[in-house]
Amino acid sequence: MSKPSMPQPRRVSVVVPTADRPALLEDALASIRALEGPEMTFEILVGDNGTDPETRAVAARFGARYLPADRPGAGAARNVGLAAATGEFVAFLDDDDIWRPGHIAPLIAALDSHPEWDALISQAIYTDTERRVIGDPWPAEPPAGAVPLLRAMLSGLFPQIGTVLVRRDALAGYGTFDEALIAGQDLDWLLRFARRRRLGHVHVLGTFVRTRPQGSFDALQRMRVRYDRKVFYRHAIPEWRVWRSPGDFYRAQSMMLWHFFSYFETAAATRAVNGDRSGAWGAIRAMFGVFPVRSLVHVVADRPLRRTVLQLLRRSGRATLSAPPSR
Repeated sequence: MSKPSMPQPRRVSVVVPTADRPALLEDALASIRALEGPEMTFEILVGDNGTDPETRAVAARFGARYLPADRPGAGAARNVGLAAATGEFVAFLDDDDIWRPGHIAPLIAALDSHPEWDALISQAIYTDTERRVIGDPWPAEPPAGAVPLLRAMLSGLFPQIGTVLVRRDALAGYGTFDEALIAGQDLDWLLRFARRRRLGHVHVLGTFVRTRPQGSFDALQRMRVRYDRKVFYRHAIPEWRVWRSPGDFYRAQSMMLWHFFSYFETAAATRAVNGDRSGAWGAIRAMFGVFPVRSLVHVVADRPLRRTVLQLLRRSGRATLSAPPSR
């Protein structure tokens, strides 16, 4: 009597974009390999558009396939990985993030239970640069159904790309990441997926997302505002049927960009307290770039922005009075 055959392990292709961060990449790849077992194996595909030679060595230590990308941006690095993927499923992980123990297996089980889904998103939790948890799991509880989920994603719900699992056969004819978007290309890709395919959600915490210190990356945030606004209009206007009114459309755009406004408001206040007048005024100008009318209202009303502006003006006046007379 022959022995029953053992089920074959599920094969997942994991696309990891990177650029000159080999120490962080090592943590990311270690978190992927730690999840392997008899039921699941990973094909790790490292797309690199950096120049650090250590990146190739890190990929080799974890048995990952190293794929150079000749164009800048995470989208280009992800695309070379997508083109090489051979697994039943495709997942993603940014080089500065890590997967939690127990990730991926529940997502495969969810897709097995929902054959109507082409992909799904799970939850992430944010950490500081030392991997200390800050905040609550995200998204907390996105709405069920295709249209409510699409509305939520166009209204400030940013699923982290490291929480996504896709059936590879669903990618055929779907499209790659838009390499012209230096920022926001992951949200753009997911919105295209939500509009054309069936995207589900599971309430499973799977990814630690590393964040930079608040107020430490103004130039990057100013760039992101421009691209995220472009992504919003690219998808929100063709999907006009999901909006109940023009006001509903405007509120969605405000919610999508609100975190940038909040970031620059905090940066302006912090720099004013620290005596960095130039940095504070730069953050205030960036706020007006996000929401001009709202910024003006916050200056006139009794809001933190008004108090920051008054503090800067008082310091400017004192500096003028204390300056020595010119000869």
